[in-house]
Amino acid sequence: MVHIGNQWDEILAEDFASENYANIRKFLKREYGTYTVYPDMYDIFNALKTTDYDDVNAVILGQDPYHGPGQAHGYAFSVRPGVAIPPSLINIYKELQAETGMAIPDHGCLLGWARQGVLLLNTALTVRAASPNSHRDCGWSLLTDSIIQKLSQRERPMVFMLWGANAKAKQRLIRNPAHLVLTAAHPSPLSAHNGFFGCGHFVQANEFLAKEGRAIDWSDLPRE
Repeated sequence: MVHIGNQWDEILAEDFASENYANIRKFLKREYGTYTVYPDMYDIFNALKTTDYDDVNAVILGQDPYHGPGQAHGYAFSVRPGVAIPPSLINIYKELQAETGMAIPDHGCLLGWARQGVLLLNTALTVRAASPNSHRDCGWSLLTDSIIQKLSQRERPMVFMLWGANAKAKQRLIRNPAHLVLTAAHPSPLSAHNGFFGCGHFVQANEFLAKEGRAIDWSDLPRE
């Protein structure tokens, strides 16, 4: 069974005991045994392991893991140091620089954000190599929708940053008016100029979180 090692184990106990998750496990056993699948099976739940339920200050919602060699490591939009920074993350850095003056990092590892309470969650947690969205329908969406709903139920305010049509579709799950929901185009080069650039989300998130002394230092991205 899954062992996250923090509050998520209890919060998601019913989800991990469900028929849906049993089907996900069967599917993944076949996939990992037959194809190259990302991330490594031991990295699938890294975002939850690093950012505990009570510690979540912001949620950045991605679609599915990067599907190239060595990229995905269990955090939306993040890659390990030494891996070329993907185009979507380059655009995220450009927007951050425009909003805050932050220097663009020379790596794409976002663990520094995760450790400050930014849950870097993909809506599907695995993907077949070179096949984006290949695990979209295996049952992950039921689990990640449940994660979003359980976060929405929390009284302590947080920020949801929903970029692109797939992420925006999850706004219906966030019903607690205590939270701030920010939506924009996806940072992909195909859509970033249609509303991601200039969205101001990082400043807006910190203005909201600063009321409780929980602003994110977006420049705190040490190499791991």
